[in-house]
Amino acid sequence: MREKRIGALRRLLEERIVFLDGAMGTMLQDYRIDEAGFRGRRFADWPQDLKGNNDLLSLTRPEIVAEVHCAFLEAGADIIETNTFTSNAPSMADYG
Repeated sequence: MREKRIGALRRLLEERIVFLDGAMGTMLQDYRIDEAGFRGRRFADWPQDLKGNNDLLSLTRPEIVAEVHCAFLEAGADIIETNTFTSNAPSMADYG
């Protein structure tokens, strides 16, 4: 399956310029999500503020992340990246 996808991508790259999605963080900021929105039910009792942890929205507000991905596709993106730009231990340490 992976080889098939890589082959399809290579063929596409030989034919034309391929477009990646845009700035996920900027698009998410347009939603003006408050602290409760970042927390959702899953992290309602988390001891530290979570507002600004955009990677967390994949768990707490997946519908918003999906809307942004769809907007990128509608704008002509060929490749959509995951919403995990800062999903690493040093970045997550800011949120406890």
